[in-house]
Amino acid sequence: MFSRRQFLATSAAAMALPTMVEAQTATFDPTPQVVRIKRDFLPGEIIVLPSSFYLYWVTEPTRAIRYGVGVGRAGLDFKGVATIDVKKEWPTWRPTNEMIARDPVAYAKFVDNTYIQPGGPGNPLGARALYLFQNGLDTYFRIHGTTQPDSIGQSVSNGCIRMLNDHVIDLYARVPVGTKVTVL
Repeated sequence: MFSRRQFLATSAAAMALPTMVEAQTATFDPTPQVVRIKRDFLPGEIIVLPSSFYLYWVTEPTRAIRYGVGVGRAGLDFKGVATIDVKKEWPTWRPTNEMIARDPVAYAKFVDNTYIQPGGPGNPLGARALYLFQNGLDTYFRIHGTTQPDSIGQSVSNGCIRMLNDHVIDLYARVPVGTKVTVL
């Protein structure tokens, strides 16, 4: 026979179960949404949480716009604090020498030349790029659009933070040069 204490404890646990299950089975949603965040983050900052595939543009204390992102593969990801020192619409692109060395077949048109891919719908950086710098030096990491929308919510890039083109266009319009970016 159950005691009253056991009954209440069991009932409380059973009522909490749907909430716990719901939290564990929540699906990734890249759609921009206004969300609550910790008070630690200041308005005008970008926070990226690669493990959850979200970027947060802090709009006011405890509020941010959350965007879904794709991030770098293990060992190729950026972590730390940087600033956006350059912004470009329809940026040009050339893979780094390290990218070419890692996969010369994928980047064959860039091997042994100085070819730079012009900006446009077929460019891997997509519609906009925000260039991350540390101490005035280009890190070669970017927050940018993508021609591979299925990569959002995954760790597949060579280190950059990818966004859907419509989302990076929205973020680009909101953030000024000098914006602090923290990738945790």
